[in-house]
Amino acid sequence: MIRINEHYLKLTASYLFSEIARRVADYAGKNPGKEIVRLGIGDVTLPLPPACIAAFHRAVDDMASVKTFRGYGPEQGYDFLREKIAEFDFRSRGAAVSPDEIFVSDGAKCDTGNFQELFAHDTAIAVPDPVYPVYVDSNVMAGRTGENRGGRYAGLVYLESTEENGFIPGIPRERVDLVYLCFPNNPTGATATKDELARWVDYARENRALILFDAAYESFIRDGALPHSIYEIDGADEVAVEFRSFSKTAGFTGTRCAFTVIPKKCRAYTGGGEPVFLHQLWLRRQTTKFNGVSYPVQRAAEAVYSEEGRRQVRELGDYYLKNASLIRERMSGLGYPCAGGINAPYIWIKTDRDSWSFFDFLLEKAGVVCTPGAGFGPCGEGYIRMSAFNSRENVEKALERIAGALA
Repeated sequence: MIRINEHYLKLTASYLFSEIARRVADYAGKNPGKEIVRLGIGDVTLPLPPACIAAFHRAVDDMASVKTFRGYGPEQGYDFLREKIAEFDFRSRGAAVSPDEIFVSDGAKCDTGNFQELFAHDTAIAVPDPVYPVYVDSNVMAGRTGENRGGRYAGLVYLESTEENGFIPGIPRERVDLVYLCFPNNPTGATATKDELARWVDYARENRALILFDAAYESFIRDGALPHSIYEIDGADEVAVEFRSFSKTAGFTGTRCAFTVIPKKCRAYTGGGEPVFLHQLWLRRQTTKFNGVSYPVQRAAEAVYSEEGRRQVRELGDYYLKNASLIRERMSGLGYPCAGGINAPYIWIKTDRDSWSFFDFLLEKAGVVCTPGAGFGPCGEGYIRMSAFNSRENVEKALERIAGALA
């Protein structure tokens, strides 16, 4: 008989954002005339930058001519995009990343979920708490955990990120092989300094461990002292893989384009302790399981690095950061302590009550959708996450409704 992968049965009842969607749909069905303002899931609301749209159109026209038509492209991405990424995102910041160390894909979520395929089942894994669910769920599906008890899976090491440590997880006491880090952080909005990242790089080098570094929100950093890439830290190219995305940077959530950086020095090990370079393993995985991002989409992404594109992308980020500042200011003024919202598009708000009940309260009394912190792990209980990805008008409207509901 055909059997299922029973590790899927360990997954908690509903993926966080599916449960949010279900509750919102139920509310909308019961209140058909009430407008809902969504400050929950981090989907962008502004259109693609004009430079990207123009490049998109030109590339679509290329597909209409025999002379310029493109069929299958390189699975790791076209050179014209990889070269721009290397130049503007890394070399300009002193990080020696070469174009052939960059793998273009259709999403950082996909890459962070798929990358665990490269590692042994008995890999000791550390994840932050609160945590972006994909890091955990993809390893549950692969069979690296026990059952979920009290919101945590047996077999994982959870690195608590709390108000007391500024939402920056500390180095684990026990030895681990693989560490997931995300800065600027989703969901807390916390940012890490170079010294804080250097401690993780030192740990990984001393323990022959690997860091999977999610930098999907680096474009929102405005503080010049903060690192945008882990490769700004000496030695990180031996122990870290970095994930980036155009989704929030340039509004590509519906267009789909991202990339993963795997330095040629970066390695893992066989059971006998022999080093194996991850660059070749991921290349083999991608050429087997992935057909590449479409040519028009990659041309649109390339335009992000044009003079006009860089200016327009900066303006997009500034718009959302202004929303974040408004949310942080107003919620703090209502008596709810906030983290994030500075150098990050997420605001982590302390409610001092059950996070799902506060989610339901805001939905029912204000018609506003947030994200309950408990959905990101036990350390998220008592918090909600608000997203800055909406129009200024809707953010103002949501904050006025929340103030009224809490009055």
